[in-house]
Formats: sequence, structure tokens, C-alpha cells
Amino acid sequence: MNTSAKDLKRRFVTAVIALSIALLAVMAATFAWYIYNTGAHTTNVHMAAGASASLQISSTYDGDYSSSTVLDAFVGTLNPVSTNKITGGFQKVFGFTNGSENQPNLVASLFGPGEASDYYRTSLFVRTNGEGLNVYLSDIGYEDSDNANPISTAIRVGLVVHSPGQNQPVSAEYIFAINEKDNPMAEYNTATGEEGYVLDAEAFDGTTVPFVPYTSEQFCIYKEDGTVKLKENSLPLFTVSGGGNSEFGQAVQVDVYIWLEGCDKDCTQNLCSTTLRNLDLSFAGFEAK
Repeated sequence: MNTSAKDLKRRFVTAVIALSIALLAVMAATFAWYIYNTGAHTTNVHMAAGASASLQISSTYDGDYSSSTVLDAFVGTLNPVSTNKITGGFQKVFGFTNGSENQPNLVASLFGPGEASDYYRTSLFVRTNGEGLNVYLSDIGYEDSDNANPISTAIRVGLVVHSPGQNQPVSAEYIFAINEKDNPMAEYNTATGEEGYVLDAEAFDGTTVPFVPYTSEQFCIYKEDGTVKLKENSLPLFTVSGGGNSEFGQAVQVDVYIWLEGCDKDCTQNLCSTTLRNLDLSFAGFEAK
């Protein structure tokens, strides 16, 4: 295969997923991380599939695949939750106790299952009519309403990937932090553990376990000329393949989760009057070897 053909195969780029998330917060919060609430609202979520017709996206498995699709709107209250494993479920705090020495005045003490309305979840479906492509994140873009009090510092984006085909089991999951800087009011205030820990999805007694989310270090680089470059730590999320004879193969389902990580020291009450105006996921496909 000549160099020109190889370059073309690397120009499979999908998707600027314009997840327009207006995270409007109410002022009812009086304490720190687990007291944070956002007001009820409706958010339209849009996704565009990039420039290549060989990599397409839909909001449903049997729906219309094209260069763009509209995802489900988010309606409800976004409450801080925590997990080390998305498929293990989310937890949130139901009660607090007085802090002891070297702890805040109130610390989380009673934990229970999170509800679906506590976080955002939707699904997208990706397919190709080309040869096998590894799909990477190339960017997670975001815009805070208040740069002095950035809610993005406490936001997590989770991707749960299924095996190719309809209604298939989960094959992998990934959790990304979108802003690696600190909230200026950051304060870690759980009774146990320390910064860098999250609630254990298998326990409901406040047990925390060490967890390091992925960051931009795991992205690939999508260049302005349409080519894709891999970094040393670029992380392939899944592989899509065509059905042969330029036909589209089975689509891969990707569930998208967005939540406030309550165990993040950045999730504090100064964020209660801020919003995340939008969040964009950009994916790129690179020839599988």
C-alpha cells in the first residue's frame, strides 16, 4: 500500500459530539461536595460525526447513520456521585457526621445507591464500511461559566463500550477527568481515604479505593490536515470494522456518562452558582494493525 493510501486510511475522523450541557446550579447548597445540587433543566445534546463518510454515528442502532445525530436531552437534577466502576453503579451520600480533628466540620457518613437522575447517560452507535479502525478520543472540550470557580474540575466523563452488534455485553469502560487543574476552593472532606480515592462500587459503608482517571495523555492527536497521530500513551477505546465489499459492519454501542465526582476535592460549594456551558467529545479512527 502506498503512502498516500495509508494517509487516507488514517483520515477516518468521527465525531465532535457537541454535548451541550447547561449545568445550572441552585443556591440551596450549604456545605461541601455531597451537598451540591443542580437545578432541573432540559439540555439538547448534539453530535456531529466528522468529515469521513466511512465512519458514521447514530443515536440508535437501527437508526439513520450520517455525519450527525441528536442524542437524548438531559432532564433532572445532577447530584454528586462516586464510583470506581461505572458498571458497578454510582453511590451518593445520604447523611453526614461531625468531623473529628483535622477534618471539616461535616463529613460524609451514610452512603447509598445513586439514582439514574443523579447523572447524565445516553448512548451512541459507531460503524464503518472500511477496514478495522481503532477509535480514540482526540479531545474533550468544555466551557465553564465561571473560570474563577470551574465546575469542570469536578466533572467526569465515562465511556462504556459494548461488543459489536445490537444488545451486546459490555467489553470495556473508561473514566476521564476533563480538567486536571484544581478548583481554588478544593477541600477533600471524606471521613476516610484521601485525595485520589473514590467510593468502592462493591461497598456501601463509605469505603474508598485509590483511582486514577484517564486524562488528555490518553488522547490521540487529530491534525488540521485530517491525519491522526498517536502519542506514547494514546488509548484505543474500541475497534470498528466494515462488512466487506465496502459495506458497513456491525455498529459498536458506546454509553456516555457525565457526572460530578463527589470524592473529588474540587467538588465544593463554590461551584453551586456555576454551570458547564458545553462539553464536546471528539473521536478519531486510526488504522488497526
